[in-house]
Amino acid sequence: MVKKITQLEKNIGLKFNNIDLLRQAMVHRSYINENKDFPLDHNERLEFLGDAVLELVVTDHLFLKYPNPEGELTNWRSALVNSTMLSEKSQQLGINDYLFLSRGEAKDIGKAREIILANAFEALIGAIYLDQGYEKAREFITDKIISELPRILELGLYLDPKSKLQELVQEKFSITPGYQVIDEWGPDHAKKFKVAVLVEDKKIGEGEGPSKQEAQVSAAKDALLDDKWKK
Repeated sequence: MVKKITQLEKNIGLKFNNIDLLRQAMVHRSYINENKDFPLDHNERLEFLGDAVLELVVTDHLFLKYPNPEGELTNWRSALVNSTMLSEKSQQLGINDYLFLSRGEAKDIGKAREIILANAFEALIGAIYLDQGYEKAREFITDKIISELPRILELGLYLDPKSKLQELVQEKFSITPGYQVIDEWGPDHAKKFKVAVLVEDKKIGEGEGPSKQEAQVSAAKDALLDDKWKK
């Protein structure tokens, strides 16, 4: 059961002039497919708008505040606006409780739900922009997203996990970490892989994914979160 949308207003800290804009931002396409008489459209147009507003606000901030080269600023921006970050922010706002999803989509977890939450966050930005104007949207993005920049820079989260892990391992052990497939299962069209990341034959992390590359990235993330091997 979807919670009352007015509670989401409180979570966001904004009072909408048109509450249907906020409600529409929570509507996944799959819900419309199962509920043809629902009075609102799905959130994809709002997502399209919100994505553009988000990128403009973040880009403007980075350009004005930092004299760094374009390549570095691009990496920083990517770390701020990727699906993992936006999904985390959605969860902090409790957006998951307000999504209109089909019965099938409501059961999805993991990466599929992460993408739905990230898209809803972008749609929310689009709704704020239309209802409250650019300045309110900028304030919201600054508070929820740009505020994460110091942490991203301090922890090197703008590097992809494999690059960051390689940097740390080379600094500590003067070697490059290796990756090894330790399990795979499923039919050819839907295989899953489990990969371990190794330092001198010692496992420091493991991860799963629908491809070896994605499983390696997951393993690298796992290793970065574990401090034991770093000591």
